Amino acid sequence: MIGGRRPLQGRKAGDQRVRVERPHSTYFRYAGPNQLVAREAASRPRTRTGRAIARLRSILFGRPLSIHEEMEERLPKKKALAIFSSDPISSSAYATEEILRVLVLAGVGALFLSLPIAAAIALLLAVVSTSYRQIGYAYPSGGGAYAVARANLPTLASLVAAGALLVDYIMTVAVSTASAVAQIISAVPEVTDARIVMGVAAIVLITLGNLRGLRESGNIFAIPTYLFVGSALLMIAIGVFRIVVGGEHADPPTPLPGAGDPLQPLGVLLIIRAFASGSVALTGTEAIANGVPAFKPPEPKNAATTLTVVAVLLAVLFIGITFVAYTFGIVAIDEPHPRTVVSQVAAVIYGDGSIGFYLFQASTALILFLAANTSYNAFPRLAAILAKDGYMPRQFSFRGDRLAFTSGIVILSLIAIGLLVLFEGNTTALIPLYSVGVFISFTISQGGMVRHWLRERSAGWHWRIAINGFGCALTAAVAVVVMVAKAPPSLLVAVVIPILVVTMLFIHRQYRASAQNLQVRPDVVIPPPHRQERVVVPVPGFNRAVVQAVNVGRSIASDVRAVLISDEPTEAALIRERWERQLPDVPLVIVESPYRALIGPLLAYLDVLDLAWPPDEDAPITFVVIPEYVARSWWERLLYNQSAKRLRAALLGRPHTVVVNVPYRRDEPEAAATTS
Repeated sequence: MIGGRRPLQGRKAGDQRVRVERPHSTYFRYAGPNQLVAREAASRPRTRTGRAIARLRSILFGRPLSIHEEMEERLPKKKALAIFSSDPISSSAYATEEILRVLVLAGVGALFLSLPIAAAIALLLAVVSTSYRQIGYAYPSGGGAYAVARANLPTLASLVAAGALLVDYIMTVAVSTASAVAQIISAVPEVTDARIVMGVAAIVLITLGNLRGLRESGNIFAIPTYLFVGSALLMIAIGVFRIVVGGEHADPPTPLPGAGDPLQPLGVLLIIRAFASGSVALTGTEAIANGVPAFKPPEPKNAATTLTVVAVLLAVLFIGITFVAYTFGIVAIDEPHPRTVVSQVAAVIYGDGSIGFYLFQASTALILFLAANTSYNAFPRLAAILAKDGYMPRQFSFRGDRLAFTSGIVILSLIAIGLLVLFEGNTTALIPLYSVGVFISFTISQGGMVRHWLRERSAGWHWRIAINGFGCALTAAVAVVVMVAKAPPSLLVAVVIPILVVTMLFIHRQYRASAQNLQVRPDVVIPPPHRQERVVVPVPGFNRAVVQAVNVGRSIASDVRAVLISDEPTEAALIRERWERQLPDVPLVIVESPYRALIGPLLAYLDVLDLAWPPDEDAPITFVVIPEYVARSWWERLLYNQSAKRLRAALLGRPHTVVVNVPYRRDEPEAAATTS
């Protein structure tokens, strides 16, 4: 009987009666013989506590979504631009500052190099974005650098790319959040002491937004992203007009904030350090190629268009802010209270303390907070791909109620919060850990694409190889430069990535070993078992739960015995007397335990049963049927079944032993009275 309806009786050839299960329409949809589709009602909790938790989850995250609604959660280009561009575009708010923080060490005369360095980084951005357009078309299932390396390079290279990307996504959340808080402090210095609290609160809110699903995330992130882009472009346009037409300019402050004492000589190493610091502007560029499946059809085309728009916007904002900052002599200020470079540019253009200034600072802080969303889309998706390939725990591939990869989202948030607290929300302290991983993944992915075009040789493969080959060489050189220039902090990432790779290899080895152990040859017909079965029921006494467990044991095998472990011989004798009177066909074995142990004597008794079997025959399968009393409330459950839990844990690894738990639920008072 299913869902309140009795199975219908049917007939087929040979007058054999068959059972045709027809489910109740509230819980299932009938899809064919022996095939049911569960409706939402079938997944609803049955207990009062479960229903309360479900209502709370619905308020926080929204109603559960079916896998058939996934297409409705796909992103159009406008929302995808808001979600995937928040990371790369927002980096223009701190990339210029990181360049200037290095150049001030050589004095005022070195600041002019900020423009050539920004232009060189923009050229690198053009190469990388062009390469990733091709990746989106070639691998529309997502995965980015990992997917490319997995298909074209050795396994180790693909895992290095995956580890580098995972580290970069985590750092994106921490750095973007820290920079957002710095923008708030630049506008409202009185909140400096609340730096860490604001950062943690922002990550928690972003986590909740992503757990609700992609569609809601797009709605949340669209307005701040477009507000920042519009206000930043307006700021740059006004600044360029005042510089070119009005001839305005200003000298840097004296003494120069952040300058060395004495000043460091301007040399190649200092320029390389400045380039390495500004290269954080490229982080996030790969996220669109990783998230192609999140776009509405045609996915590759929409993703490629979005990537091009993002790259152009980032280049314009980055070079524009750098040009205005250099012309007006702006550098980062740490005393008497911190002022970021972009906040000073806004103060010069819009007027310090004006509505335009505060509006720009608010939009900058918001897009930096939401820049973490790039990681919240990319990190869980990459973790899910790795989990399906057996390199990460399988729970990372499971989707929550809102079709989001819940485990990846939660783990990402926890690690990012930990980094934020550890580095006290300092953007400059976090930056050296940031871009190393992403340039490693850039190099591996483009090397994989060279191999891909050599194998495919599709139309235009010559110029495609040229683009990817040049990009591979360029990003490899930049990866080395960044790692050396940002040492020793960057070496921490160089240690973390190999640890991740070793961990993923270990997980894969464990999954592969268990799969080999569990595999069944496809050409073998499984015969019925030749072993005998026996049932052992460990009992604490004589009660309804025990009787129910014994009855379950009777349905499994004819050889059923109960075992009572007792340190009270008198009490055990009373139980035996009642047992033999009310259950005479099931023997009760009493094992006295003078050392008051429960688990050990029972395991020893099972071992004795196995040893008593003839050595030339396989020992029978032993079903250990454990009676459990199910209390009504959670606090009552703390008082019951603790011994049963310990016994189950001890038996789970025992050879040819099957553990069966038989729960007994308390009867209603009326029903109990009639059966007593």
